[in-house]
Amino acid sequence: MTKILYVEDEPALGKIVKESLQSRNYQVAMAEDGLAGLRLFSQEKVDICVLDIMLPKMDGYTLAAEIRKTAPHMPIIFLTAKSQVEDVVKGFQTGGNDYLKKPFSLEELIVRIENLLALTKGQKSENKQEIVFGSYVFNPAKFELRNGKGDIKRLSYKEAGILMLLLENANQTIERKEILLKLWGDDSFFNSRNLDVYITKLRDYLKSDPQVQIITIKGIGYYFSF
Repeated sequence: MTKILYVEDEPALGKIVKESLQSRNYQVAMAEDGLAGLRLFSQEKVDICVLDIMLPKMDGYTLAAEIRKTAPHMPIIFLTAKSQVEDVVKGFQTGGNDYLKKPFSLEELIVRIENLLALTKGQKSENKQEIVFGSYVFNPAKFELRNGKGDIKRLSYKEAGILMLLLENANQTIERKEILLKLWGDDSFFNSRNLDVYITKLRDYLKSDPQVQIITIKGIGYYFSF
């Protein structure tokens, strides 16, 4: 049974979400502030974290960063009323894998939980051997990218997921919509902007080898070649 760490400081909302998730056969370990959430994470064996951002004692960003220190591959979903692009980017930079704006439906939360768990499981069960392309070596299990000089770049969860999809579809066009649905669960404009940011980052990481190219096919997607 999937166990969720749920950290929410609004008691009424927390009670509703917790009971609703339990009614769908999820186990829920719940805390009402960031420090309590961190203690609970150290005590419980959880499969995924659902964290509010505006938490007392320790905010969700800091909590996610602390969780990442001991569990670098733990799936994390942020729940927040914040909707500015900079808030979303900060969320991903501090370790979040997905971002759900309040108010949200339970069905949408469950879909995002299941999508993220499936992606995590898929990345663990897929080929864990190092993948060589151009002058780079990618280790999907460790989320590490090594260049020809031996320098290692630690990729975020989303960066590694996008790179894996590009590699799986090398020398052919992959649609933006496919990437968005597989990694974000929907192809909204908001998530599309986030994808643009990650593609820009990957291009920067891969710029030392001119043979490795992420080519934008306008209105369709990307063509990855090496």
